[in-house]
Amino acid sequence: MHRKIHPDGRVSGGPMYYMEHGLGEKGLRLLGRPFAIIFALLTIGGSLGGGNMFQANQTVEILGTVAEGFKTYNWVIGLLMASMVAIVIIGGIKRIGNVTSRVVPFMCGLYVLTAILIILTNITEVPGLIANIISQAFTPEAMYGGFLGVLVQGVRRAAFSNEAGLGSAAFAHAAAQTDEPAREGMVAMIGPFIDTVIICSMTALVCMITGAYQLAEFQGQSGSIVGAKMTAAAFDSFIPGARYVLAVAVMLFAYSTMISWSYYGERAWEYLFGIKSILAYRIIFVCFVFIGSVTALHWAWHSRILSAVLS
Repeated sequence: MHRKIHPDGRVSGGPMYYMEHGLGEKGLRLLGRPFAIIFALLTIGGSLGGGNMFQANQTVEILGTVAEGFKTYNWVIGLLMASMVAIVIIGGIKRIGNVTSRVVPFMCGLYVLTAILIILTNITEVPGLIANIISQAFTPEAMYGGFLGVLVQGVRRAAFSNEAGLGSAAFAHAAAQTDEPAREGMVAMIGPFIDTVIICSMTALVCMITGAYQLAEFQGQSGSIVGAKMTAAAFDSFIPGARYVLAVAVMLFAYSTMISWSYYGERAWEYLFGIKSILAYRIIFVCFVFIGSVTALHWAWHSRILSAVLS
């Protein structure tokens, strides 16, 4: 409703525009403009932290399950990923992005089918596992952090899982070739449902069926299995060699996510500083790809959730 379509066909849209113009139409422009500026700044931070550093970090982590040498030479992986991202967002070579957009759905389908196979093979355990999840969610131990702690942790996890409510998806949907905002809103609602209700639930069941979740420890402890490494251990315990397929899938997911978030960050940067300075943002973004690959997991994680909660 509030996106801006330029003469060359380029679309500028997102929360900044509907906060500024939408509230402006209601006589609240003095409120909408500051909110839009704050959101744009947070979007840039989110694109560098979660849409960038965390993706690069998890790629190195999953490759480390294939061969430890990948973690030893994480800077090489970082340079490679930074170069691949730069080719698309700075060099303007869209072919790689187009190929990725075709390969990623295939890898996603392969991931889902593998998870379904593991679940169906152990279908008799599923009711008990679901009951276990529900019962542990309401134990006194689960509430020791207090209401505020549970609330913050819940928001952090949910925001990282599907980005619902962050406003980030609005950048992509603003560029949709439709004049029906409500229809596009319905399309947008499907994303969180698939991400969390379907994919995350399947992954949780796989980790519980295979027992991989029992190997996970608190982040930062030696020998802990966290992040993508736990999922890789779960799949590999059922199908030997599955970690190789999962490693490729995570790489493709991470790569496509970085390209997508560079677009979100660009729109926020353009809103604040204008289109002529976009190259500066792209160079910064590429640099943060490398930083994420050589940064410890908890730093990349906290940079992501901080920007998510603030948004």
